[in-house]
Amino acid sequence: MSDDPFVTHRSLLFTVAYEMLGSAADAEDVVQETWLRWADIDQAGVRDPRAYLVRIVTRQALDRLRTVTRRREEYVGEWLPEPLLTSPDVVEDIELAESVSMAMLTVLETLGPVERAVFVLREVFEAPYEEIAGALGRSPAAVRQIAHRAREHVAARRPRMEVGRAEQQAVVDRFRSAVRTGDLRGLLDVLAPDVVLVADGGGLVRAFRHPLDGAERVARVLSGFPGAAGDFHIEAVWLNGAPALRIESEGALDTAVSLAVEAGRITRIYVVRNPNKLTRIEEATRLSRTR
Repeated sequence: MSDDPFVTHRSLLFTVAYEMLGSAADAEDVVQETWLRWADIDQAGVRDPRAYLVRIVTRQALDRLRTVTRRREEYVGEWLPEPLLTSPDVVEDIELAESVSMAMLTVLETLGPVERAVFVLREVFEAPYEEIAGALGRSPAAVRQIAHRAREHVAARRPRMEVGRAEQQAVVDRFRSAVRTGDLRGLLDVLAPDVVLVADGGGLVRAFRHPLDGAERVARVLSGFPGAAGDFHIEAVWLNGAPALRIESEGALDTAVSLAVEAGRITRIYVVRNPNKLTRIEEATRLSRTR
C-alpha cells in the first residue's frame, strides 16, 4: 500500500465523484483534477489528508455538476447514469450497493447540485456537517437544512427495494429467460403492473426517446426482442452492486440492462445503449465508502 494519501483514498474519491455526477468519465476527470491540486500543495501541513481530499473532490465535482447539468438539458432522449461493473465486495456492502444503484442515481439526478452534494456526503459517506460546510462554503446550520430537504426529496422518490439478493437474482434470471425466448407470459409474470422502462441511446443508437410504462406495453416490446436483434447473447452480470444483464449483438457489446425489484417484481428497467456509456462494464470498478 502506498503511503501517498491520494493513492490510499483514490477509490473513495472516485466513488464520491461518481455518486455526485452519475458519470464514470466525468468522475475520472474530477479525480485527476483533485490529484493535480493535491500534488501542488504542501502536504506535510495537512492534518487530515482524507478530509482534505474529499473536500477538493467535492468542490471539483460540484463545479463539474453545474456544467453537465446544462449539457444534459440538451441531451437527445432520456439521460441515464453510466453503468459500472462492480465487484462482490460492493454487493456485500448493502448501503454502498444501494447508493450506487441505477435507481438511486436517477433519483439523485432530480436534486439540485448543492443538495446532491450534501446528500451524498452526509447520507452515503456520513461526513460531519462541519466538514461538509467547509467543502461547500456554507454554514453547518445551512448544511443541516439542505440535508433535511434532500433527505425528504429522496425518500419520496426512491424505490422500496426491500428484497434479499437471492430473491433479486431469481427475478432477474426469470426476466433474462423470458427476454431470451420472447416469452410474453413469462414477462408479464415478472413485471410489476406499473413497470417503467427508460432507455438511453444518446442519439447515437436506436432507443426509445421517452419512457415506456405499463406491464402490457413493456412486455410486448421486450417479447419481440429476439426476432429483432438477430444474433444476440444475454449474460448475467453485477452492475452498480445489483444483478443486471449485459447484451451482445453480433458478437459486440450492445446494451446494459439494470433492474429495480420490489415485492418480487420488476418496477424499473434501465436500458443503456449509448456506446460512450458502456466502457466500464468490461472490468470491475473499485468503489469504497471508507477509503
